[in-house]
Amino acid sequence: MPDRRQFLLTAAGAALAGPSLTARALSQPAPMLARTIPASGETLPVIGLGTADTFNVPPGDASAMAPLAQVLDSFLRAGGALIDTAPSYGHAEAVAGALLAQSGRPGPRTFLATKISTQGHESAMRQLRQSQKALGQDKLDLVQVHNLIDTVNQLALLRDLKRQGIIRYAGITHYTDHAHDELAALVERERPDFVQVNLSVGDRNAEKRLLPACQANGVAVLINRPFQDGALFRRVKGVALPALAAEIDCASWAQLFLKFIIGHPAVTAVIPATSKPANMADNARAGFGRQPDGAMRERIAALLA
Repeated sequence: MPDRRQFLLTAAGAALAGPSLTARALSQPAPMLARTIPASGETLPVIGLGTADTFNVPPGDASAMAPLAQVLDSFLRAGGALIDTAPSYGHAEAVAGALLAQSGRPGPRTFLATKISTQGHESAMRQLRQSQKALGQDKLDLVQVHNLIDTVNQLALLRDLKRQGIIRYAGITHYTDHAHDELAALVERERPDFVQVNLSVGDRNAEKRLLPACQANGVAVLINRPFQDGALFRRVKGVALPALAAEIDCASWAQLFLKFIIGHPAVTAVIPATSKPANMADNARAGFGRQPDGAMRERIAALLA
């Protein structure tokens, strides 16, 4: 069984060798696993791409954008669609938009998600217009109320924009455990199309109330911080990949951590962020092959207990 280092070295070599070899390295016998969005019945591939920090580079800096172009290429070649960003992520929206335009593949193959992170109607509309311009799209797939800022008012605005056909879905987000009860209450009262929240094998608080509430109310779930900002990798540094990984077709710790998340029935997609093409190739492979059931998820969790 190859470890994460060996896999990443292989994937990096494929990326450097050119698009055709990269495509062969990522080729799979079946499409990436996709989950249904309850509000519409539309399906969404389970591995998305986050852009916080990683895509915050100067848009005109060719050397900084080159590896991100490879990340995006690997992501799309693997069958990914969901790209999650926000105005508060610095240049990330503009960089994502520029790279999509450069790739020639924005549109139906992508699912663009961004956020509103401000108070009041006028300020929110200014942010939305800036996001449309940055991403090069008049109609955005998903706009989310970021970190529960002015939630009731902004969610009402997003629903109005959805009725107008300016956005397709409305959602709410947070990234810390302390917000889970408030998110659950909003899910039960407001029933947004999407909730974005933190979950990982090392932090399972969302499983207590929030994820069951999403299941019960037909709300799609996006997962951020799947690696706890790298803390999970630090915990397993130097530790061999366990034998159980082979039972669900995992070749790295990253794939094991991501499949733990995908294995929860409430989860629609997970959005790991990276600026490294080899890491993107590694992450994408979690969307293929056998996925864990409840018993396997507990076995994975026990590894870090």
